[in-house]
Amino acid sequence: MEEKKAAVSWVNDGETPRSYVRLAEADPPLDSPGYKSTHLRHPKQPLLYLPQSLTELTGPALNAEARIGELDHDLTAQHAGAPIGERLIVTGRVFDTEGKPLRGTLVEIWQANSAGRYLHKSDTWDAPLDPNFSGAGRCVTDDEGRYRFVTIKPGPYPWGNHYNAWRPAHIHFSLLGRAFTQRLVTQMYFPSDPFFAYDPIYNSIRDEKARDRLVARFDIHGTKPNWAQCYEFDIYLRGPAATPIEEAF
Repeated sequence: MEEKKAAVSWVNDGETPRSYVRLAEADPPLDSPGYKSTHLRHPKQPLLYLPQSLTELTGPALNAEARIGELDHDLTAQHAGAPIGERLIVTGRVFDTEGKPLRGTLVEIWQANSAGRYLHKSDTWDAPLDPNFSGAGRCVTDDEGRYRFVTIKPGPYPWGNHYNAWRPAHIHFSLLGRAFTQRLVTQMYFPSDPFFAYDPIYNSIRDEKARDRLVARFDIHGTKPNWAQCYEFDIYLRGPAATPIEEAF
C-alpha cells in the first residue's frame, strides 16, 4: 500500500540559515478568495526581510523533553473518565529536507471533540462539550523520528464561511525545531471525507497531490484489536513529498 506523506519547507539559502520558503504548487495562497477571513489577515504591503541574528540561531534552545507530561501524548487519559468517540492511535515520522528522521522534535496537536466542538471560549456552536476531553496533546519524536498519540476522532463542524459550510474532520499539528522561532503548522485529515469537495481551506492547496499528502493512511497493522483504530501521518520538511503548511490559515 502506498504510504501517505506530508511536507513543509525550511531551507538553507546560503544567507539565512533555516529560512522558510513557500512552495507555490503546494502551499495555499496568502489571500484565498474562497476562505473569506484570509482577506483580513494576509499582508497588504511587501514583506520586510529580517535577517536572523545569533539570538535566533544560538539560543535559547528548546528543551522539548522538559515540556512533556506523563499523559500529554494520550488525550483519552487526561481526565477522570474516558472521552466519548472513536478511539484512535495517530502516529507517523518527521523527516528533514534530506529525508532523514528528525529526533527530539516537539510535536503538538489540538482538535475538536467527537461532536465537533473545541474547548475554547470562541467556539460557541451548539454542540456538547466533553468533560473528559480537552483536545490538546504533545510528545517528542524518538530516535527514528516517530511520534505517537492516542486520541478520539474529531467531528466535523460548521464554521460560517459560506452557506452550509462545514469543516472536514481534522487534527491540527504544530512542530517546533531547535529554537522557538522554528515552528511549522499543518492539518491532518481522514480518508474519504465527504466534506473535502466543499471545503475552501482544504481546496486552497492548488495541487491535488499536495492535498492528498494531508490525508492520513489507515493502518490495519497498527490497529489494536478491540481497542483503537490506527492512522499513519508522516511529515516531510520540503522536497517532492513536502507537507503543505498553514501560513494562510
